[in-house]
Amino acid sequence: MSLLAKCVLRGDGATTGTITFTQENPGKPVVVTGEITGLADGKHGFHVHEFGDNTNGCTSAGGHYNPKSMEHGAPEDATRHVGDLGNVESSGDKAVVSITDSQITLAGPQSIIGRTVVVHADPDDMGKGGHELSKTTGNAGARLACGVIGIAKC
Repeated sequence: MSLLAKCVLRGDGATTGTITFTQENPGKPVVVTGEITGLADGKHGFHVHEFGDNTNGCTSAGGHYNPKSMEHGAPEDATRHVGDLGNVESSGDKAVVSITDSQITLAGPQSIIGRTVVVHADPDDMGKGGHELSKTTGNAGARLACGVIGIAKC
């Protein structure tokens, strides 16, 4: 039973993109792919946020999706928010997204369906930067674009 979800990213500026989430079966890793344009060259924080609410722009999405009440961390860390997907890297106005993650899921009580993906202005320091925001947000800066994750047709 393959599961598929999509997210269309939009913001107040030039940043846009489409992200696809694929999960072969519940309990298997989720493959996250896509393309984001309109980003400055370099790394940008990339997270699943708690709410699927964009009524007040990307700020309505709340904090990182964190159902296990953990500190912020890198995707490979044992201690991290479920929504901590690290960074995407842009070059020449384009970031190609290719992530495989074992903590997010498209099914069950902790599904990311209906939550929001946010791409940030700055790099995510993975909770190791020593800044006052490192352990909560990765100090990734402003929210450039966001979109709600929705079920897609397989």
